[in-house]
Amino acid sequence: MADVETVARRLQVANLAPTDAGRGVARLPVKLMTDLGLTEGDIISIEGKRLTAARAIRPYGDDEGLEIIRLDGLQRANAGVGSGDFVEVKKVKSKPATRVVFAPAQNNIRLQGSSEALKRSFLGRPLTQGDTVATAGQQRVNADVPDHIRQLLNAPAFALQEVRMTIVTALPKGIVHIDADTEVELLPEYTEKAGERRADVTYDDLGGMRDTIDALREMVELPLRHPELFQRLGVDPPKGVLLHGPPGTGKTRLARAVANESDAQFFHIAGPEVMGSAYGESEKKLRELFEQAAKAAPSIIFIDEIDSIAPKRGQVSGEAEKRLVAQLLTLLDGLEPRQNLVVIAATNRPEAIDEALRRPGRFDREIVVGVPDENGRREILAIHTRGMPLAEDVNLDELSRRTYGFVGADLAALTREAALEAVRRIMPRIDLNKDAIPTEILDALSVEAKDFDNALKRVQPSAMREVMVEVPHISWDDVGGLDEARDKLREGVELPLKHPEAFRRLGIRPAKGFLLYGPPGTGKTLLAKAAARESEANFIATKSSDLLSKWYGESEQQIARLFARARQVAPTVIFIDEIDSLVPARGGGLGEPQVTERVVNTILSEMDGMEELNNVVLIGASNRPNLIDPALLRPGRFDELIYVGTPDTAGRRRILAIHTKDMPLAKNVDLESLAQRTERFTGADLEDLVRRAGLTALRRGLDSDLVTMADFEAALKETRASVTEEMLNDYAEIQRTLKSDAVRPVGGIGFVLPGMLQPRGPKTVPNSEDL
Repeated sequence: MADVETVARRLQVANLAPTDAGRGVARLPVKLMTDLGLTEGDIISIEGKRLTAARAIRPYGDDEGLEIIRLDGLQRANAGVGSGDFVEVKKVKSKPATRVVFAPAQNNIRLQGSSEALKRSFLGRPLTQGDTVATAGQQRVNADVPDHIRQLLNAPAFALQEVRMTIVTALPKGIVHIDADTEVELLPEYTEKAGERRADVTYDDLGGMRDTIDALREMVELPLRHPELFQRLGVDPPKGVLLHGPPGTGKTRLARAVANESDAQFFHIAGPEVMGSAYGESEKKLRELFEQAAKAAPSIIFIDEIDSIAPKRGQVSGEAEKRLVAQLLTLLDGLEPRQNLVVIAATNRPEAIDEALRRPGRFDREIVVGVPDENGRREILAIHTRGMPLAEDVNLDELSRRTYGFVGADLAALTREAALEAVRRIMPRIDLNKDAIPTEILDALSVEAKDFDNALKRVQPSAMREVMVEVPHISWDDVGGLDEARDKLREGVELPLKHPEAFRRLGIRPAKGFLLYGPPGTGKTLLAKAAARESEANFIATKSSDLLSKWYGESEQQIARLFARARQVAPTVIFIDEIDSLVPARGGGLGEPQVTERVVNTILSEMDGMEELNNVVLIGASNRPNLIDPALLRPGRFDELIYVGTPDTAGRRRILAIHTKDMPLAKNVDLESLAQRTERFTGADLEDLVRRAGLTALRRGLDSDLVTMADFEAALKETRASVTEEMLNDYAEIQRTLKSDAVRPVGGIGFVLPGMLQPRGPKTVPNSEDL
């Protein structure tokens, strides 16, 4: 037995940060470490229902003065305690282990490898027989950990991914550590022992949902672990919790972690497994499962995708579904009381569930598991790269900032793709005919920043896959001749999304919408793409044809879904091209309200309704702003009306330089002269000019390697300015009219602008007696 000090202290258990998990460390109060004679890195015993060990280090800065010990999920499982329980802590001296046998802690994995790699991974780590430990890999340790502990914890990784293992045998008995003389053996498969507490998923494996975990713990873990609290208060404990949120946010993983941490039996129900072909078979299966859970109490029943087995009874035609919903209602709130049994359900369509389920006594609380914010994404990335050898140039803080809209499943896919990128680099050095990869190749393997950059090109936020276009590659450098419009978009879109604290400090709200208007081909769509790219926001591009439907009410639903999806994955830029066809002025239709009028009403309520648009910006583009409904053109909806006109001479020179940067130009090509001779040319016209000059060079010969000034002269004769003087005068009048009060025409057709639309009848609004 280890040489144990006689002094022991009783401390309450709290959760360790995910970045420290899996390293075998415990954070203790400074005063306690002084009282026990501990220095950082000393070994302590932790005794709850069973004995385990850890290395003691200083507390987090926020914990100063608190009498708590912070343990990770594996250590809590090893000690047989949960967060909030008490353990006894002592200073101990561990013995060198003569023999240690490891086995994988998961029953779906088979391991083969060198025991030397295991010895290097766990060298010096305090261990006891029956513990579950993790290969923490080469992840960087927190900055507040001393150098000698940092070197100990940054042992070479056993594998690219984190692997959890059970210590089947550790000799001699008690607390031991692995040294150079220890015999280490690895069993290939997992063998489960009766009564063993599972630790495959703990709270340490969940990032970005601390508030959700706290809410779920008080609803589930507390009633299962301490039912006497509710008996003393004379109230029934909570019976059910409904988790809802976008797919991939960790609802199923959260339910499994709660079951493991509360040491409860876990029963999983999936819709297709319950449904049977015979009459009454589905209800029988459901009853049997609830009976099994009641016998195995304390237990948790987890119903995944509950909307598939409990839809609204008024909207389904099948009798089997209605009977199954009735059976579930009876089991949740029947005559027989449920003791030590909690039901957790998950869905991403809460509106499709029968409303009778969503009341206290059945599902007492509904918890939203949302898309993680930047800090949450940082935690999730730290969890998924916990067993990954990261290169020095990998910055997880920067990566979490760039992965806006990503849920936990997306970030897991991102780290997996980055790991595969690293594997592709060493593939030429691997002999696939040999059974084992040489140790020196494995030790040199690391995941670099460029691997994550390449992975980001292939992994998109799952919530955006239905509406996501390719991430714009247009930067402000690709936009020429539109300096005023660019500056307005930068301060209206980029600044609020990148520096929201500046707006909060001044007490102002960022703009909600921008209307880009001007002649065709001036670069309105290009500006929107550059704004989305430079503000590092998700970009949703849509057209009126995508949103309008012939079915009554479908168009409004499409608009509502578009804005709901944008809110989920904020920050988001929604770009609607040719918006005048989607939101024309209301009041021009006869009889039943036209579909576009209902669409206008929906967009008005989405932009300026009860639900705030946080970090969502709408950009509309149109070359006929006089047709847009006036209600959209007020502050609070389209805050900025930006005219995108034809470029001046300097702007045309810049646009020509952008389009000819990859073109081999002869020395006699004078872009300045071309810019001066292309009056009223738009960006599209100048691109066409450059393209025609290239085609002229090809006509001279397919082996032409230079484009000359003569080619541009020939191209100038073939092309022309698409914007006329009359159009420029019309847009000048539009600018003047939009800045002043709009003229309301008869019939509500829109703004009356010279040269664009001639009103019929008088220009004044008639009295009500005349109508």
